Amino acid sequence: MSRPSEGERVGLDTPPPSGSGGSTSDAPVGRGPLRSDPRASERVETNTVADERALDQWCAEIEAEPTRIRTRFPAAAREIGRSPGTATEPGEERVEDDVRVSLLQALGRGLAADADTLSTEVHDLYRFGDADERRAVLLGLGHLEDALGDRAVDLLHDALRTNDPRLVAAALGTYAARLDPAAWRQAVLKCLFVGVPLRLVAGLDGPAGSDEELRRMVADYAAERRAVGREVPADALPFLPAPTETIRES
Repeated sequence: MSRPSEGERVGLDTPPPSGSGGSTSDAPVGRGPLRSDPRASERVETNTVADERALDQWCAEIEAEPTRIRTRFPAAAREIGRSPGTATEPGEERVEDDVRVSLLQALGRGLAADADTLSTEVHDLYRFGDADERRAVLLGLGHLEDALGDRAVDLLHDALRTNDPRLVAAALGTYAARLDPAAWRQAVLKCLFVGVPLRLVAGLDGPAGSDEELRRMVADYAAERRAVGREVPADALPFLPAPTETIRES
């Protein structure tokens, strides 16, 4: 039986939809989150440090009335705080990510007793969000894990189908431990393809990093790269067998 090529194994032939940063999962279909009030669009984005007092007010508001996150989440970067420029590197720390994760934690507290509604709200934030908002949802899943359980694993699969390194990296936080072993190994391999540093993969420095099947897959990937004259990413080298020296008899 022929072995699938490296692109076929990790779905690199599936392009992300234009402008979204990824495909859309079969998330619960609901209403799109309402956007911020018109005055917000007139604000100049100079708030590069989070307004902690406003953030605390928004969190209290969302905890008391969880549906408020539908307007607050998309407006967070503009009204509470954002890092300058556009996120370009996977794993780049952004003020707006921290703000949105705080809002998600408030949502989790507000819906702690209603996991299904929490899941619906999280899915809608991802489904109707732009790439930055989707990244923040993925980063926040680990903070909602106790309440969500496995309900948001499909969002990880959606992010991992994209070729956006920022979404792939965000999907491989602590919540990614809920992926089945085969999907998790493919996700690690996907990181090598799209340039996500493996240091960003939660748990890879623990027992999971010693997974023999993962090592075999990385070795196959490296062999394919070398066979066509391509360089093997440095991140792959620790997973490869140590070279053996050949001693020539005189």
